[in-house]
Amino acid sequence: MTPTATAAAQECIFCAIARHEAEASVVHEDESVVAFMDRYPVTPGHLLVVPRRHAVGLEDLDKITGGQVWAVAHDLARTLRRSTFHPEGINLFLCDGEAAFQTVPHLHLHVIPRYTGDGWTVENLPKTLDRDRQRLDEDAQQIRAVSAHRTGGHPPGA
Repeated sequence: MTPTATAAAQECIFCAIARHEAEASVVHEDESVVAFMDRYPVTPGHLLVVPRRHAVGLEDLDKITGGQVWAVAHDLARTLRRSTFHPEGINLFLCDGEAAFQTVPHLHLHVIPRYTGDGWTVENLPKTLDRDRQRLDEDAQQIRAVSAHRTGGHPPGA
């Protein structure tokens, strides 16, 4: 870690939770991730899954740890469905960057039990862009070009 990253991790509440230096109601921990109850839940049972190693966003997260974050969230979503919370649905919600409503500068995946009429919404969710097929194909080409450059000419997963 760079000196700046080390300083950020020392001041980060999620890093402090991962180090057992701050209070949290932990439901899972392993060598790479910690999951705990959100201090300000939008519904009962709302959990956060965070990597132990400080990572501000997806760009800072290695694939193995990222996979573990999602695997733990998946397992906890199943667990919530079988628990006394009995959610009717689950949202997995990740905010990467301030423009995406990230409020704590440490990557965290929300696992949110959902209930009909629970009152929590994602503002403007129904609002979408109207993109014709040509524009969607152009957008896809741009993403494929950057991906091929990043992976040395191989598409992701190849």
